[in-house]
Amino acid sequence: MVDKSDKDVSYWLPKPKSRIDMQFHVRGVPFTLERDIIVEKSAKIVEILNEQSDDSIYQFLRNIPAHPKTFELVARFCHGFELQMSCENVLPLACLAFYLGMTESHSPNNLLSKAVTFFEQRILPSWNETVKAFLTTEDIIQQAVDTGLVGECIESLVCKAVNDPYLLGEPLVNFVNDELSEDDEFHHKPSARRKLFVSEWQSEDLTILPLSLYELTIHSMNQHAVPPRFVAASLLKYAKKWVFCSAKGDKKMSVCKTNHQREVMEAVERLLPHQKGLFPCTILFEMLRFAIHLEANVGCRNGLELRIGKQLDQATASDLLIPSRDYAKEMHYDIECVKRIIKHFYRDYNSNMEGLTAVARLIEEFLIEVASDRDLEISAFVSLVEMSSAASMGTDRSSDGIYRAIDIYLDKHSYLTESEKEEVCRGLDYHRMSAETCEHAAKNQRLPLRIVVQVLFLVQLQLRDAITREMQGPDNRLTQDEVEKDERELALNDGVQKSEMEKMSNKVMELEKECHMMRKEIEEGCIHMVKKEKTSMWREMKRKFGCINKMNNCNCQVKKKKVHPKLWP
Repeated sequence: MVDKSDKDVSYWLPKPKSRIDMQFHVRGVPFTLERDIIVEKSAKIVEILNEQSDDSIYQFLRNIPAHPKTFELVARFCHGFELQMSCENVLPLACLAFYLGMTESHSPNNLLSKAVTFFEQRILPSWNETVKAFLTTEDIIQQAVDTGLVGECIESLVCKAVNDPYLLGEPLVNFVNDELSEDDEFHHKPSARRKLFVSEWQSEDLTILPLSLYELTIHSMNQHAVPPRFVAASLLKYAKKWVFCSAKGDKKMSVCKTNHQREVMEAVERLLPHQKGLFPCTILFEMLRFAIHLEANVGCRNGLELRIGKQLDQATASDLLIPSRDYAKEMHYDIECVKRIIKHFYRDYNSNMEGLTAVARLIEEFLIEVASDRDLEISAFVSLVEMSSAASMGTDRSSDGIYRAIDIYLDKHSYLTESEKEEVCRGLDYHRMSAETCEHAAKNQRLPLRIVVQVLFLVQLQLRDAITREMQGPDNRLTQDEVEKDERELALNDGVQKSEMEKMSNKVMELEKECHMMRKEIEEGCIHMVKKEKTSMWREMKRKFGCINKMNNCNCQVKKKKVHPKLWP
């Protein structure tokens, strides 16, 4: 009935022979009304006509805060037509009637009382009708708040949600909340009647509401004892509809849409109850990824990190692979975010050993995942290694997972110097490695030489301990004197072996030093001034390192071959 054309939409009104017409526009739509009829119903227009000029009434009508469709219904009512009220128009009609002063004190059976009566008797008793009517206040939110209609809608929805929280939707059934009491679970268990008639009637989803109205409703529900897990279910549906689903496959979103998604994400986190376990870790991580992608505020991201930290023992290694964007817009893993989440877990954790073990295993698996990232800096990797080592100290886990991550990192970063490799291995606890891992490390050419020597020494100690345990077996065939004698011999042998290991380590360092000096002299062309004993020393070094090249003179080309010294003949 209403369009933006210049056609007067008041053509249907009766045309008496003598009348005073008022011609004006409401949001660009022309109207022509008889002044006496509108004055009969509107106390506000009477007030303006008595106190001000005719120009003021035209300006008042032009600035009227209503949709042309709503004003057309008001005009029909003033001319005696019967209105068909519904959930789509009753609240806009009530707001406009209030604005125009169409009260009972001014005229009997006026529009405001009729709209309010219809709203109270036909709309508020029904959940679906209330949601649909509430939706129509989006464009007139301030008027609806001033008249109290918003408060009435929210109060009605909250009361119905308290009595039947399933109106908000089904909570997550595949996730067990530790803090949910048996009474709460029994009280809100869906009835057989609900299951029987679910196909015949479906509650109107609150996700159809705009963010401003939805936020007011959920905030009120959080304050009026609506079960948190049902509030969380509604929030999750709202996030999926307005953030998750709308962002899929849409790489080039408009700025307006991105801003709206950011506002929704921040509101969902802000409204989510603080009770632990309302969402699985996987969903919380998904929300965090969207918050980072949409550049949500710090409070939103920190809130999600804190919630994840409280239940980190339920996460998986893939959950921790959180992307971050640097200034070059290149995708990397957000290591700092993961470290903050882990700190939140240990700061607030007060459960059993199973959770600590699960998180220790989780950190190791995450460490193995990111070790292959060629862009991962040494400092970030070392900090994760130290954190993983500290996490496993209170558990019975070995350091095999940490060693595997270090091995992968050294393999993917083969350009590291010897000192950098030693820095990478700094957090590795050799004493907590299994025998198989120690054996692998002793033969691992990617490890720095100093680390290999330490592992070999540890293998010798483990061998001695194994022999000692074997001799102290349950058969106890040896006498006490023989055992003590063997222990003294083992201790002596251990001292000898330790001394030999130290001598060998020192000898390797001396050989490296001599090798460096000789290479420097060769490069400077001073081979003729090398003393005879130096030459013999160089030949001895070639023999020990397995070199087969010969030097003829200072100008010859020396072919270098990377070999590893044999630590034991």
